[in-house]
Amino acid sequence: MLAVFDKTVAKCPDALQSPHSAPATSVLKDGFLANHLASLHPGSVTVNLGTSGLIAYSLDKQNPLLPRLFAVVDDIFCLFQGHIENVAALKQQYGLNKTANEVIIVIEAYRTLRDRGPYPADQVVKDILGKFVFVLYDSTSKATFIAADADGSVPFFWGTDSEGNLVLSDDVQIVQKGCGKSFAPFPKGCFFTTSRGLRSFEHPMNELKPVPRVDSSGQVCGSTFKVDAETKKESAGMPRVDSSYNWSSNY
Repeated sequence: MLAVFDKTVAKCPDALQSPHSAPATSVLKDGFLANHLASLHPGSVTVNLGTSGLIAYSLDKQNPLLPRLFAVVDDIFCLFQGHIENVAALKQQYGLNKTANEVIIVIEAYRTLRDRGPYPADQVVKDILGKFVFVLYDSTSKATFIAADADGSVPFFWGTDSEGNLVLSDDVQIVQKGCGKSFAPFPKGCFFTTSRGLRSFEHPMNELKPVPRVDSSGQVCGSTFKVDAETKKESAGMPRVDSSYNWSSNY
């Protein structure tokens, strides 16, 4: 799986940038990374998101226990990998029919959060039990919603290219191809949104602090992020507004 977002859509943390970054190549130019994925996995599918970026995936060589799923509902694009354990409970919670699968559940959870916001965003992700990562893009509001489970069960990496564009993939070599050393494992138990950046859904009241990584050659790579037990956020809640309000700017 692969997702690339223009820096105007998803501003990645500055700490992902390594002083030993990749050559001055834009991962979005001429479908650079999508073409690389296709060369590794013939038959891969690329969904062009216009100036916002792209999503690409292949069903080739996937783990049958952690399958990849893709869906589009009302201009919301979602790429999901993994398995949700409490599917039945979430279908009931979001009023979905019996045929809905994991990727549809994530889209509906996001849409409920965006349009009605009955719970904080961290609780919405925390309610999803299982082994998973997902990348969601709402083309209406040009918003991203990205998350990984609390155990880091599915390999998932993120990085930034020389122009500040965000790259996400379950294949570390694909991320390295576009980002050089400016990458890191996506933090487990965390979610990233266009409006709020990176946050922990396990510890929503705590800030996250970057911890620089050093590779075997001694060069600094992109940082990992750890929950800072000493630093608390001012507020983890959201303002109460009427149900017609678009929550996408506040989650």
